[in-house]
Amino acid sequence: MSKLHLYDKILSPVVTEKSTNLSEHNKIVFKVPSSANKINLKKNIEKIFKVNVTKINIINKQNRTKLTRGRKVKVSGFKKAIITLKKGQSIDLTTGI
Repeated sequence: MSKLHLYDKILSPVVTEKSTNLSEHNKIVFKVPSSANKINLKKNIEKIFKVNVTKINIINKQNRTKLTRGRKVKVSGFKKAIITLKKGQSIDLTTGI
């Protein structure tokens, strides 16, 4: 499997206040495609970053509408994965994917 196919299952890291706080507990949050599953994610992350993954939680954010300047706007949903790493290991997100 080439390096290009490994990166297909990871779209981008999610950098929010909540995800930054999770990094203290060896957890990293990534935005993943809707076709991603736990088994493929675990294999790809272990190969790309050379870390041991202990657990993966996947969350599906649904489409929603919100009001912006009095108009209804659609906000597209996405799928995100919270990856728990083995103690003592970490992924440096500042280097880029």
